[in-house]
Amino acid sequence: MGLVWNAELYDGKHAFVASYGADLFELLAAQPGERVLDLGCGTGDHVAALRARGIDALGVDASAEMLARARQKFPDHPAHVFRVGDARSLDVAGEFDAVVSNAVLHWVPDADLAARSIHAALRPGGRFVAELGGSGNTATIGGGVEALRGARGLPPVRSPWYFPTVGQYAAVLERAGLEVRQAWLFDRPTQLEGDDGLATWVRMFGHHWLTDVPDVDAFLAELSHALRPALHRDGHWFADYRRLRVVAVKPSGR
Repeated sequence: MGLVWNAELYDGKHAFVASYGADLFELLAAQPGERVLDLGCGTGDHVAALRARGIDALGVDASAEMLARARQKFPDHPAHVFRVGDARSLDVAGEFDAVVSNAVLHWVPDADLAARSIHAALRPGGRFVAELGGSGNTATIGGGVEALRGARGLPPVRSPWYFPTVGQYAAVLERAGLEVRQAWLFDRPTQLEGDDGLATWVRMFGHHWLTDVPDVDAFLAELSHALRPALHRDGHWFADYRRLRVVAVKPSGR
């Protein structure tokens, strides 16, 4: 995934990522004694919460900055609990009762490689529970950025994201040998923090859109003005999220 993350900004202004994941972890329903891998653990909140319930949870993230923040926040956990790793090659075989992933796998365009890696990490009968950006995610923000870049004579930029439909992602998981039990796509407008919430969100998650922009502050101010009618209400900015949630299992004997 190769991105450099500002872990303090992530915790300070984008805590909604972890908080919205709470529903996903309820769906996971991990039990004490189970071994669970949090794929894309970020700054460690969910791993710590699972371990507090007697679950043998480990966190993997591609960002050393995120993991350093996790170890700083949760110094009582052994260092190996938070590991650098790549979703496409987890390098574990049949070790986990469950793999859970929140708001991460849309950053992994090599979806087939990631699915095969997740399959390999699970024990037979193990489950995979995930939420990621789905088809149409942040379409309003993206459309606004593209229109503004075009008006300024800036070239299109390649997206780092993978936002599949239900059918596309179910096919990915089935090719990897996982059996899809549930999958659904839903709108979830997500409140952003602060009067500059949209600009802060773009700086954190959409920095590819700022490629070749000579005056980022002016660009983001103009973007905020253009998108205010669509994405600002009741005194708050909202990101036009669409989320894809899936539950799958690794069949016994595979």
